[in-house]
Amino acid sequence: MLFTEVLKDNSVFLKCYRKGRYVSDSMIVAYFLPNGSPYNRIGITAGKKQGNAVERNRIKRIIRAAYRLNETGIPIGYDIVFVGRNNIKEKKSGDIERFIKKKLIREMNRPPKREKKNKG
Repeated sequence: MLFTEVLKDNSVFLKCYRKGRYVSDSMIVAYFLPNGSPYNRIGITAGKKQGNAVERNRIKRIIRAAYRLNETGIPIGYDIVFVGRNNIKEKKSGDIERFIKKKLIREMNRPPKREKKNKG
């Protein structure tokens, strides 16, 4: 992958879950957080609910393939964590590509929402 490294550190995954923004679909959730570096870092998770090791590895493979095909359109400087949901097993990489193009890239290019400060 051109502008991407692999995330392996659990603390970075947790940081994306807690502090990052996310976009979801019925088959996948993508968490993203700016990392301040000139490249993206990607992590993919598929839990045991998705099936045995063969099925989980297939899920990771199709997500990686879809990401690779859309890598040039994704903004640089983010940690991105993809989490597969239960009905992702029946999907093809084209379905994941549509999710990345239509939802993920659009949301990453949108400015973050400002948090309201509580008075009192």
